Amino acid sequence: MVHALWSPGSGLMLWRDAGAAQTPDGATDLPSAALNAVLERRPRHRVTVSLPNGDGTLADLTLPALALAPAAAADVLLGLPTADPRLSGDLRFLAHVAQGVLRWVRAGRVVPAMSRQDGQWWVRWRLVGGERQRAWVSELVVAMPGALRSARGGRKMLEDFIFEITDPIVRSALGDRGAEHPLLHALLTDTALSEGTQQVATDLQEWRKSLAVDEPDLVLRLVEPEEVDGDEHEPDDVLWRLEVCLRPTGEAPAPVPVHLADPVALKIGVRKLGEAMDAYPRLRGVPSDPDSLDLLLPLAVVTDLVAHGATALADADVTVLLPRAWSVASPSLRLRVSSPPVLLDTDERAVGLGQLVTYNWELALGEMVLTNAEMAKLTRTKTDLVRLRGQWVQANQAVLAKAAAYVTRQQAGRERTLGELLGELTALDPPPAPVEEITSTGWVAGLLDSQARPVGVPVPAGLTATLRPYQRRGLDWLAYMSDLGLGAVLADDMGLGKTIQLLALLAHERADAATRPDPTLLVCPMSVVGNWQREAARFTPGLRVHVHHGVDRLRADDLTAAVAEHDLVITTYALLARDVAALRELWWGRIVLDEAQHVKNAATRQAHAARAVPARHRLALTGTPVENRLDELRSILDFVNPNMLGSAQQFRARFAVPIEREHDEGALSRLRAATSPFVLRRVKTDPEVISDLPDKFEMTVRANLTVEQAALYKAVVEDMVAKLREAEGVARKGVVLAALTRLKQVCNHPAHFLGDGSPVLRRGRHRSGKLGLVEDIVDSVLADGERVLLFTQFREFGAIVAPYLSERFGTEVPFLHGGVARGRRDAMVRDFQAERANGDTAPIMLLSLKAGGTGLNLTAANHVVHLDRWWNPAVENQATDRAFRIGQRRDVQVRKIVCVGTLEERIDAMIASKSELADLAVGAGEKWITEMSTEELRELMYLSEDAVGE
Repeated sequence: MVHALWSPGSGLMLWRDAGAAQTPDGATDLPSAALNAVLERRPRHRVTVSLPNGDGTLADLTLPALALAPAAAADVLLGLPTADPRLSGDLRFLAHVAQGVLRWVRAGRVVPAMSRQDGQWWVRWRLVGGERQRAWVSELVVAMPGALRSARGGRKMLEDFIFEITDPIVRSALGDRGAEHPLLHALLTDTALSEGTQQVATDLQEWRKSLAVDEPDLVLRLVEPEEVDGDEHEPDDVLWRLEVCLRPTGEAPAPVPVHLADPVALKIGVRKLGEAMDAYPRLRGVPSDPDSLDLLLPLAVVTDLVAHGATALADADVTVLLPRAWSVASPSLRLRVSSPPVLLDTDERAVGLGQLVTYNWELALGEMVLTNAEMAKLTRTKTDLVRLRGQWVQANQAVLAKAAAYVTRQQAGRERTLGELLGELTALDPPPAPVEEITSTGWVAGLLDSQARPVGVPVPAGLTATLRPYQRRGLDWLAYMSDLGLGAVLADDMGLGKTIQLLALLAHERADAATRPDPTLLVCPMSVVGNWQREAARFTPGLRVHVHHGVDRLRADDLTAAVAEHDLVITTYALLARDVAALRELWWGRIVLDEAQHVKNAATRQAHAARAVPARHRLALTGTPVENRLDELRSILDFVNPNMLGSAQQFRARFAVPIEREHDEGALSRLRAATSPFVLRRVKTDPEVISDLPDKFEMTVRANLTVEQAALYKAVVEDMVAKLREAEGVARKGVVLAALTRLKQVCNHPAHFLGDGSPVLRRGRHRSGKLGLVEDIVDSVLADGERVLLFTQFREFGAIVAPYLSERFGTEVPFLHGGVARGRRDAMVRDFQAERANGDTAPIMLLSLKAGGTGLNLTAANHVVHLDRWWNPAVENQATDRAFRIGQRRDVQVRKIVCVGTLEERIDAMIASKSELADLAVGAGEKWITEMSTEELRELMYLSEDAVGE
């Protein structure tokens, strides 16, 4: 005897009794060739069935079984005679159901439906439904063998079987046929639909509903209770009526009275209400109206129905209608801050974070700002459903009560310093509801109110430049923040003119002041000292500039006298750390950090020195306020406004860990609320900022390794794996980082890895597939009469590439790196930017990523090539922006070269697919690689078969 049952998710399970009759050749003697063929297979699954004991009880027995997918199950079941006694009752029953489905198919009572599974859209055939098919299913449930009904959930098992078996039966009935339309092709071939959308799925579902016109739809209509006099909040024991209605096609829903209803309508209503209860079990056990099918719901069930039950019922094709006055709202806080309309501290002209402001907290539900009496009632309520001002509102009661208590604790008209107020917004225990609106008056309005604008200042007469509109707004903002004595971060994208905006601010202050203001100390990388000198001389010729740099720089009293006689003193980060003792003894009107990411690590000597220099105003300029981690943003803001975001440990607990690891939107919104007043960020891709900048085209270009490179690459990976077997802790990280560096060197050139001074070519052929590709790129750029910037993170590799390209193309290839003196750097930039005359200027410039990636204007080039990838996109973008900036008139092409099948290609793919929260963080550089397991590292770094070129 052969038995069967349907297991949702597993398919048709078949097994036979021990001692079943077999033919001499081993085949089971059954009336179906398809079934015989299946039973010849070796059972690979287990099935548990309930069998009767001698005492009348049931015992579970686990047996070996065969599992058939829906398509194979349909083939077997449709070929079985349903009256053959050699088949068990359960198998004959399932065959009978399958043949019933085939009859519905031949009658055309099937339609396509679409659903999303495993990230793809799939089209499946299913029965239309309707009263006739539901009655058929009900009859099958009654006739179902007891073993199937008790062991597998009865009706649910049967409905799943019919759903799964319908699609292969329809496809078998249609036979092999082609279709050009993607939807028909997916339907006929059982393949995923690449062009599927939720709209198409919804349209198919609505079409199916329109075909089942032989019965009305079930509609559940929630009716709010009548208002209780003298109390806007309904008591917990008030019951809400859930009207059970039927809606025939084209008509309005109508209740179903028990005594006067049409018997057919009553039968349909009872059945459909039972199905609704199956979908949402909380409707069971509630009181009911004896004169109708209506249910009477306690307040707790009402709130759960709206929050969860309506969705479950909608999935079961049951419509839920809420009262018209019903709304769902989230509690939010609003902050009103007021301050005097004029600056109080006129002697110092600065207000700063220590100035007192008056503020009031308010609690809102949606657009309703609640009164004290309403908040007092909310703290006592025990449900998520409340009646406010004649309207029923659902809100999270726990959050609502906490927010009401929080606002009540705050004293109306309370005074605190601005710094204390920001600290309250960013505390580890923040306000219990989102702060969605901050409005302010007086001097603080331009800082906290997103709708307010700083008062415009006139373009200073001492500025010999035309400011773009966004640069004018930047000048207004800088002047406003300076007047308030509040530190600021000008975080405009690279190439938007942070330099000219700062020079305009200095010119404005000197034109507006009765006496000359205190000097500004500007700290910048050594590579851009000359650029600052030139820009100041060009755009603000009246500004007195002194460069504090070099072995013969001024010291002691000479330095003090020189500072007093100049408006702008320029120095480098290295000298800031070295001469901090002298610089901190002087009083500065302002200290400015250009390329402020140099103090992203708050523990470095440079960061300590920057914070130690006293100044009335602090300003940071950077195109990348966050390169790797949010701690860097905190370090920069800690320079401009000390202690604004608490200690480094507090910041990590409040913001860095929740945002970077958990993508906490609440922590992110609090961080933005606290920092946005002090950070002005504009990007080049915003057409409202700059509309005449050309396009930038970025592409990843892949090079194959040579045989020599591939051999070296494999040797490095094998050496790393061997060393990792014995290394632990810090030593393990050192092994991984060292291998990472060596693999990059191998991908660049064997001579770079070996460090043996060996030639670039061997027997006239490239030893490096990457360098051969770079040569082809440069050749095509020069053939078009254009110029190119080449970036590498390795000075040693640059020393190999520069002389080779110089000899290959017969032109000098300057190499700007950290070891080049300032005068020579300035000359390199000047020569490269100069208009070509008789071809005597360099069309190629090679730069190290660290020394040449910031502060330079190299718009003469419209091609950028990254020879070796730096795994921080922000650093690469800084380098690219040497060419893609204001002044560039041609489209910029950016090529990032990686070697096929290597670590370079895999990490490039990881970075490309990584989407960090709100563009605030981009990972942790290369250090995250050290945390991988040995097997993960082997997988990451192994050399694929297609890495070596022909």
